[in-house]
Amino acid sequence: MLRFTLRRVGISLLVMLGASALLFWLVTLSGDPLADLRESNAENRATLMNARIETMDLDVPWWTRYGSWLLGVGRCFALSCDLGTTRNGVDVVQLMGNAAVTTLRLVVLSTLLAIVVGVAVGILTAIRQYSGFDYAVTLLAFLFFSLPVFWAAVLLKEYGAIRFNNWIADPDISPLTIVLVGLGGGLLLQAIVGGTLRRRLLTGGGGALYVVTTLAVFSANGWFREPPAGVVPATGLLLVGGVACAVLMTALVSGLANKRVLAASLTTAVVGVVATLVLRDVIDDPSHPIVLLGLGALWAGVALVIGRLMGGYSRKQAMLVSFVTATVFAVLVGASKVVEYWGSYLALQARPISTIGASTPGFVGTFWEDAIDKGTQLLLPTILLTLISVASYSRYTRSSMLDVLEQDYVRTARSKGLSERTVITRHAFRNALIPITTIVAFDFAGLIGGAVITEQVFGWKGMGELFKTGLTQVDPVPVMAFFLVTGSAAILMNLLADIAYGFLDPRIRR
Repeated sequence: MLRFTLRRVGISLLVMLGASALLFWLVTLSGDPLADLRESNAENRATLMNARIETMDLDVPWWTRYGSWLLGVGRCFALSCDLGTTRNGVDVVQLMGNAAVTTLRLVVLSTLLAIVVGVAVGILTAIRQYSGFDYAVTLLAFLFFSLPVFWAAVLLKEYGAIRFNNWIADPDISPLTIVLVGLGGGLLLQAIVGGTLRRRLLTGGGGALYVVTTLAVFSANGWFREPPAGVVPATGLLLVGGVACAVLMTALVSGLANKRVLAASLTTAVVGVVATLVLRDVIDDPSHPIVLLGLGALWAGVALVIGRLMGGYSRKQAMLVSFVTATVFAVLVGASKVVEYWGSYLALQARPISTIGASTPGFVGTFWEDAIDKGTQLLLPTILLTLISVASYSRYTRSSMLDVLEQDYVRTARSKGLSERTVITRHAFRNALIPITTIVAFDFAGLIGGAVITEQVFGWKGMGELFKTGLTQVDPVPVMAFFLVTGSAAILMNLLADIAYGFLDPRIRR
């Protein structure tokens, strides 16, 4: 495996070397970096032109400039990168650091959401093949996949930001809207669950009644602007959510009959509630985000220990279920804090969903109010990128799952009397993930490049802005910084995909 990894890295670096030289050359041919100064009427035009020629080394051939840039990249192995300066004299390393953080914050979140939602929807449509749910998801998948990014972004700005901000100022939902939303939720739930007509009616009716009741209570009590805050509502949310996740994950991975796995996952949820109450002051006002990351890492370790100690003969399954339960529980903790500080945030920011920028200029608030501000700025572009990626992931997962379900070993597993849950989760799902892993590896690097349009529409100063500025100013240095990040991401994700193949199919290791 080590030899294979080193060989892949070597080949990838050679490809990046050739591609970087070609890209550098093409950028230098794309225009005249002195065009704006040639058209200037300033008296010191000649001085300005000479200064730019000296800054950008325009008096030497392009391959000499490329060699200087390549030597600066080589210094990165000694942790002293020198990627040059822009034509305005700004250090590109600093620009790239800020831009990469902004873009990765957008791309990582949208990729994770797209993987979870797309794979789950793809499996459900494969199980419910040729059902109404399958046809509806197919229609939506092709619709989202075909959406022009700039047009969908305009729609999101209009309905997801402007109209929502108008509504949240005095939130009220009409009875007709509540009934229609409830019926839509009931139809969706019964399509996902499936089964006999009686089961569909009970599921759809129960889901519709729950949605209608919840929306009516929320609208009557002003929950959308002032959700109930405090220890009791937050603890109730965490306890119910943690227990539900523990039961669901146990049912999917090992079945509820495996008491050891169920006990480990439930213990993880209960320990999480107790730990959250004990550390409430630290979570409410952490001195730095690294504190929360440290608590998250510690919590993941505790979950793995619980699964190992209580799992018995199902130790691996218990550790997996406990870890997933802990991860979902951590997300619920963040959600409870958003709910708790939502009212105070609206008092500071009357129109919470922004149509432009990655953060509100000059915004001052508590740690969680600032987190909500950055999260609301992230909402619209994340939804846009997620919808586009979910469309492809769901189709690929459905196709791969249907292919695996027709294999002989799946028929053999069913003929032995194994439950459908065991057949799907243990035999079909794992092998169906192998082609999805390849797609995810390429898609992550592609999203960084594809986010250029999204960042432009939503006014984000990320890698897309860096690339656009460099190309417009015929300055290859910022463009090469963009290439360096996207190329490195492609190499890294493909290496991770190769490693994941070995875990998904042990035969690949040999």
